[in-house]
Amino acid sequence: MGADRPVLLLGGTGEARDLAARLVAADIPVVSSLAGRVAQPRLPVGEVRIGGFGGVDGLQTWLREHDATAIVDATHPFAATITEHAAVAAHATDIPLLRLARPPWIAGPDDQWLTVPDMAAAAREVGRRGGRVFLTTGRQDVGVFAGIDSAWFLIRVVDPPTADLPTHHQLLRSRGPYDLDSERTLLSDNQIDVLVSKNSGGELTRAKLVAAAELGVDVIMVQRPAEPGVGTTVHTVDDAEDWVLSQPTCRRGV
Repeated sequence: MGADRPVLLLGGTGEARDLAARLVAADIPVVSSLAGRVAQPRLPVGEVRIGGFGGVDGLQTWLREHDATAIVDATHPFAATITEHAAVAAHATDIPLLRLARPPWIAGPDDQWLTVPDMAAAAREVGRRGGRVFLTTGRQDVGVFAGIDSAWFLIRVVDPPTADLPTHHQLLRSRGPYDLDSERTLLSDNQIDVLVSKNSGGELTRAKLVAAAELGVDVIMVQRPAEPGVGTTVHTVDDAEDWVLSQPTCRRGV
């Protein structure tokens, strides 16, 4: 086989960028794949491809054409489609698959969470409550809340949403990580009653939940979608690096 058979790293997360840097430092050929949903993404070190594969068939074709040695799915916990495609493609091509999934957040004794199964349920709950809402679910889900007139929304996004927006809203374009002091100030200054969040896990955006608990702000927490039980799952970059290094084919010239 060729000398540059790559690991395909499905990325877009901080964990993926960290892992890419470690693999490059270990002289492991790696191609990081980003979905391209953010206009100016934070790029990992090493080779990068941006954009979709054209469905699961396109992903299988890419894996075969590039003679990939392994797949690491380090995508966002709510990127359900690519995670499903990776599982199907790994099975079809007999390529080892690792899922690097950060642990979900768990409510503590001071948290006031209502856990809902999906974004539609979150929107129904917001419509029922009204009030002043801090919406932190990303630009792709804003349209679910567009028909709610009983609430005012502070909508934090990286790029401007393309969907319809709620009647009463303010856009806040910002990129994490966020510190506790600024999150506490943001909630207080905007008199937020309800925080809506996906259960993404990780530390980059956790400060908003700590601030909400301190200030007595209710949280509507959207559960993660179910993932296919294919391949091995780890929860830390250390374990993901160990897994890649343990694969006999993940070496130059092998």
